[in-house]
Amino acid sequence: MADEPDIVSFRNTVEPQHSQPDASRIVKGMPQLCAWNHFSDPSQQFFAGVWAATRGSWRIHYTETEFCHLLAGRVALTSQAGTRWEFTSGDSFVVPAGFSGTWEVLEDCRKVYAIFEPRG
Repeated sequence: MADEPDIVSFRNTVEPQHSQPDASRIVKGMPQLCAWNHFSDPSQQFFAGVWAATRGSWRIHYTETEFCHLLAGRVALTSQAGTRWEFTSGDSFVVPAGFSGTWEVLEDCRKVYAIFEPRG
C-alpha cells in the first residue's frame, strides 16, 4: 500500500513560537502571542494549531482565511467600518481573507485555528 499520511493529533508536543505584533500595529497594551503550529500542508497553504495571546489590541489585515474556535478568554474584532464582534470561550468564527480592522484580546485567550492562505 502506498505511503498514507498520518493523522495529526494536537496532543502531540510541538515547539511554541513566541511573538508579538509589530510595534507599528499595536493600538494598546503589549500583547504577547504564542503559536503551536501542529500542521502545515506540503503546499504551505493550509495550517492548523493552537494560538494564545495576552491582553492588548493591534491592527490586522488578513490575506488568509482563518477558522477560529476559542478555547478560553474573550476577544473582539472590529472592522475598519466600525462593526464589532465579540467572542468568548466556546465560540467559533471565520475571519475571511481581506478583513481589515483590529483584533483585541479582552481576556487572555487561547484558540484552535485552521488557516488557508492561497498562493499568489
